[in-house]
Amino acid sequence: MSDTVLELEGICKVYNPGTPGAVDVLSGVNLSVGRGEIVALVAPSGAGKSTLLHIAGLLDTASAGHVRLNGREMGVKGDSARTIARRREVGFVYQFHHLLPEFTAAENIILPQLANAIPAAEAEARAAMLLASVGMTDRAAHRPSQLSGGEQQRVAVCRALANAPRLLLADEPTGNLDPGTSDTVFAALLTLVRETGMAALIATHNLELAGRMDRVVRLQSGQVVEDR
Repeated sequence: MSDTVLELEGICKVYNPGTPGAVDVLSGVNLSVGRGEIVALVAPSGAGKSTLLHIAGLLDTASAGHVRLNGREMGVKGDSARTIARRREVGFVYQFHHLLPEFTAAENIILPQLANAIPAAEAEARAAMLLASVGMTDRAAHRPSQLSGGEQQRVAVCRALANAPRLLLADEPTGNLDPGTSDTVFAALLTLVRETGMAALIATHNLELAGRMDRVVRLQSGQVVEDR
């Protein structure tokens, strides 16, 4: 089996195609991310990095090109198959935590597992393990409003890994945090990714954080350019 988890080939994205207001956001993106590899995606605001992540994570479709997840062509799959693949094989971390406010930290990690038909006892045990790995055991019963920004984001990272995905996609995961908290959250994220051996594509403006990853690519003029 190939070690390539995510492969993007010739990805194009055009909004309002065929109209005077057509906007070419992505123009032939080629990118692959292997098992155990952490890739930084660096781009200014408005360059299309969120669009690229959404296409890679099967939340959006490309205007042209191929998206392969674990060797399977996903562009030809129907909505149901794409949803199942996304739920089982992809984890997402966003700039804002998007935790469900009425549930505790542990419950926010348990719920995605239950939706994936994981038995409750197993889901609870995995939530406890993930929270322990980011130093949050004593906050498991707290709701998001009772947590600091850094704690909320660490729970969001745990939630993204709840179903043991093979691919993690993160969009400015520490963008809302102060430098000290950002470093703590990012260190926890890197540790979890490396321990599980998943592939990760992480969009960031922070060049210092990007430098701590295995590889840096830049999104320029709708294409991905490798840093040398």
